[in-house]
Amino acid sequence: METLNLQFSPINALNLARRRRRCNYLSGSALIPIPTGPSFLSLRIRQNCRGGTRMQVVEEEYEVKQMKDMAAARKRWEALVRDGKVKVLTPKEAGYAIQLSNKTLLDVRPSNERKKAWVKGSTWVPIFDVDENLDAGTLSRKITGFMMGGWWSGIPTLSYDKQFLSKVAEKFSKDTDLIVTCQKGLRSLAACELLHNAGYENIFWVQGGLEAAEGEDLEREGPQPFKLAGIGGLSEFLGWTDPQRAQAAKEGWGYRLVFSARLVGLFLVADALFIGAQQAGHYLQDLRSH
Repeated sequence: METLNLQFSPINALNLARRRRRCNYLSGSALIPIPTGPSFLSLRIRQNCRGGTRMQVVEEEYEVKQMKDMAAARKRWEALVRDGKVKVLTPKEAGYAIQLSNKTLLDVRPSNERKKAWVKGSTWVPIFDVDENLDAGTLSRKITGFMMGGWWSGIPTLSYDKQFLSKVAEKFSKDTDLIVTCQKGLRSLAACELLHNAGYENIFWVQGGLEAAEGEDLEREGPQPFKLAGIGGLSEFLGWTDPQRAQAAKEGWGYRLVFSARLVGLFLVADALFIGAQQAGHYLQDLRSH
């Protein structure tokens, strides 16, 4: 089934740039033979290097496949829009349609974005949501994602909700006018394709997602502006994201000072931890010497 590729590939491809591995394997110099003959250690190093090379090749092949799947998905999505099977709305047009035509807004974002800001009266059915499983495979993906940039971006490990279509079907008939949105507009396109293939006839896609909404385009509820709902991690804490920079330009120095204070505080905490580690090291050395 063609949509199966869509269900899993796009979200992985979206994260390739963020999650690309930066691990360096042992250099070629580690393979230089020792004059006294190969030892167990040198053989082990050779084996590890070959294993590391194979792992790197597998990962590169996986990334290439994901990029190809993403390119194919984009072509399908463009065809849906071009053929008029999915109609395009700006955030402002979506706001008018909700207010004047009583159309339904379907929010397909994950819970970490939804809880920060949502459109009043919208229906939430995530196509991908935060993976809360604690099995070995999921934990491995979470650790990898965190180490490969999740600590900075705050992007959680997401998994496709296999019940997405059935949950939508419970709430809406197939002749319902559905305005579909996400944070930036990509996952909602994936949702539009699934809905179209499932028989929904009146599908509208919010171009650019909620992040593209300005001012009073859409009636917002929640603690944060739409533009800040998709950020997280240390970059959000320090204010080093594009939406926060744009917000700072509007609100002036008061907004910037908050994040400047956080940066100074982070340096002070790091310095205190470093000094504490040094002191602990000296204390342990004294204990050993006695």
